[in-house]
Amino acid sequence: MNIKAALFGVILLAITSLNAQEVQSGKFGKGLFRVVGKDSSWTMKVGLRAQLLATSIWEEGESNQTSFLVRRSRLKFDGYAYSPKLKYKIELGLSNRDQSGASAFTSNAPRYILDAVLMWNFHGNFVLWFGQTKLPGNRERVISSANLQQVDRSLLNRRFNIDRDFGFQLRHKSKLSDKFIIKEIFSLAQGEGRNITTGNLGGYQYTGRIELFPFGDFIGKGDYKGGDLKREKTPKLSLAFNYDHNNNAVKTRSNQGSYMAIDNGTGFFETNINTLFIDAMFKYQGFSLMAEYAERTADDPLAKNSDGTLTGAEVQVGNGLNLQAGYLLKSNWEISGRYTDINLNQNITGKNPESQYTLGLSKYISGHSLKVQTDISHLEVKGGNNQLMYRFQVDIHF
Repeated sequence: MNIKAALFGVILLAITSLNAQEVQSGKFGKGLFRVVGKDSSWTMKVGLRAQLLATSIWEEGESNQTSFLVRRSRLKFDGYAYSPKLKYKIELGLSNRDQSGASAFTSNAPRYILDAVLMWNFHGNFVLWFGQTKLPGNRERVISSANLQQVDRSLLNRRFNIDRDFGFQLRHKSKLSDKFIIKEIFSLAQGEGRNITTGNLGGYQYTGRIELFPFGDFIGKGDYKGGDLKREKTPKLSLAFNYDHNNNAVKTRSNQGSYMAIDNGTGFFETNINTLFIDAMFKYQGFSLMAEYAERTADDPLAKNSDGTLTGAEVQVGNGLNLQAGYLLKSNWEISGRYTDINLNQNITGKNPESQYTLGLSKYISGHSLKVQTDISHLEVKGGNNQLMYRFQVDIHF
C-alpha cells in the first residue's frame, strides 16, 4: 500500500473512532465530515476534492497532442484550536501535478504540503497569519482552483503569479461608511516559494495589498469566487492594488521560476524584483467581470557570474492584461469569455508577445462543488506558431 495513502487512512480512522468527540456530516460540498471536541475547544472539518481533466492541443506544424490526467486532488483540514479566534488550515496535494517540483531545495522530496497556516484574530478586525499559504497576489491566483469560472487560470497567472510562500501576513478591514469597506494585507515571506528546506538564499519578500468595496461586501466571499453563482441583487465591486518587492531575489519569477545559479552552481545571482498587480471584480444578477493587470521589473534582469559574464538565465520581466466575463443562466449554465495579452521584454527574455482568446461553458450541478466545464482557446504568438486548445473537466468537492 502507498505510504501516504496508509497515513491518511490512519488519520481518518483515528479521527472517526474517538469517542470523546462529536462527528458530524453536513451538506454536500461542505466537507466530508466535521469533528467537534467534547468541550468545544477545537473543531476540524475534513474535505476532499478532485479535478479530472482531458486536453487536446493543435499547434501549427506539429501533430495533435492529447492528455488525460487528475489535474488536482486535495485533502483539506480546517477549523479552530483552543479558541474560535485561532483558526488553522492545512491542505495536502495528492496528484502528481500537486507534488511536482522536487529538488535539492525541497530535500528532493515531493511537495505534499500546499497550505499549513495559523490565523489569529488577536484584536478587533486584525488577524495575524503565520505559516505557508498563498501570498496576497493577483486575484485570479488567490481564487481557489476549486472555484474557477473556467477550466484553469489564465496565461497572466502563469507568467506573473507569486503563489505560495512561508511567512507572516497581517490582515485588517474597516468601514468608511455603512457600505464602503476597505481591506488591507501586508505580508513578509521567505521569498523562494513553498516547501523550501534550504533556508533563505536571497533576501525577503514584502507584499502589500489594499482592496476597496464601494458598494459593500460580496455574498459568500464572492469577490474570490468565479462567476456570480449567488446572483448579487445589487451591484458589487472590488478594486485592488498590489505591490510585491522581493529583495535580492534568486529566482527568475520573483519567488517562482528557476534558481539563477552562478559560477557553476557555487552561488546564486541576486537582484531586486518588483511586481505590480491591479485587479477588479464586478458582479450583478448573474453577470461577472474580472480584470487584471500585472507588471514585473528587476534592477538587473540578466543573471551574471561573479566575473560579469552572463549565465543565460534572466528575470521574466514584462506585463500582462487579463479580461474575463461570464453570465449565469437560470438553468445554472454559464457562458464565459476571456482575453489575455502577455508582453514579456523580448530583448531580455527572448519570448514573443502572445494573446489568447478563450470561450468557456460550465454547468453547475451543485455550485462549484460539482460542475462540468469545457473551454476552447486560441493562442496567437507573434512571430511563432499559433495554437488551438480544447479542454474538458469535471470537478467534485466533498
